[in-house]
Parts: sequence; C-alpha cells; structure tokens
Amino acid sequence: MIFLLISGLGAWLERLGGVGLILLGLADNSIVPLPGSMDALTIVLSAHQKDWWPYYAIMATIGGIVGAYATYGLGFKSGEKALENRVSKKKAERIYSLFKKYGFWSLFIPALLPPPVPFSPFLMVAGALQYPKRNFFIAVGTARAIRYSLLAWLGSIYSKQIFGFFHRYYRSAFWVVVALAVMGGMAALFWTWKRKRDGKSVIPDAKPKASRA
Repeated sequence: MIFLLISGLGAWLERLGGVGLILLGLADNSIVPLPGSMDALTIVLSAHQKDWWPYYAIMATIGGIVGAYATYGLGFKSGEKALENRVSKKKAERIYSLFKKYGFWSLFIPALLPPPVPFSPFLMVAGALQYPKRNFFIAVGTARAIRYSLLAWLGSIYSKQIFGFFHRYYRSAFWVVVALAVMGGMAALFWTWKRKRDGKSVIPDAKPKASRA
C-alpha cells in the first residue's frame, strides 16, 4: 500500500512536469517538509528532457519562492508565536538573533544550501518581523534560481549516469524513501497529538504581534 502511494505520487508529480515542481514547492516548506524532494525531482525531470533544463530550473525556482512565501505569510499573520510553537523558546530566540544580525543573508544562504540546513524557521521569522517583501523575494528568488539552475544543468549533463544509478540502487533508494515517508507521517501524527493534548490548534492561530526588547 505504501509502495503504491509513494510510487503513484512520484509518477504523478513527474507527469505534471514543471507544474509538479510548483506543487512540491508548497509542500517542501510546510510543517512537515520533504527534504531533498525538490532537488531530486528537478534533476530527474532535467535528465529526462535534457534540452528543457532551463524551463525546469525556472519552474523549480517559482515553486521554491511560492512555498517560501506561504511560510513567510504564516509568520506574518501569526506573529512570533508561530515559530515559538514549533521549536523550543531557546532555539527560537537564537533564530531571531541570527536574523536580526544577518537579515538578507539569513534567508539567502539557507535557500541556497541543500538539506539538512534549516530554512522554514527563518522564513517564519522574516514574516513575524515583517521583513520587507521586496528584499525577501530578492534573497529567496536569487538563491533558489542559482541552486535549481545548477541542479537542472547537472541533471541534463549527467542524465545517463543518473539513470544508471537509479537502475542499480532502485531497491535501496525505494526503502529509504519509504522510511522517510513513515518518519514524516509519524512526526505529523505526533505534532497533531501534542497540539491537541495541550489544547492548542494544529496550526498556530493568528495573534497580535508583541514588541520585542
């Protein structure tokens, strides 16, 4: 059953092509992100259609920006509590401190680097502190464009090696994906159970922004 769900979802996203990258971009920056999923789909699509790699790079960039802006909007709407309800107060304070110190670069660098570098917390902080949208789009858009253009280009150049690797290690890769999917589902269930046990909504409610000293 899990195999059918995962393979079916992957095949569906692959058939959607560039549109699938935009949909995956939304999920990739959700409460339970999908680390590396955007990178993998960008590479696979570019390897399938080598001449189309600029198109897939552009669509992946758009998907990354759309997904990032959705998380930014959650922080903007819900305020600082949106982050503090997801991570420990100590970690939240550290992220606020980093963002206030580095601003633009605290968005650009995580958007440029692959997992496991955290990105969503900085997006929420940018929204909670009402970081200018223009600077937000420049930072995230530029970093994502560089990242996905490089991945799409590499996918088009090394398409034979990529598909040879998948053919050889398909079974191992499949079980890794299954394990990640199960862990992601368990994390989502635990998050929901914990929020309900504490009498809180699963998604943090909007609250007035409190000024920080």
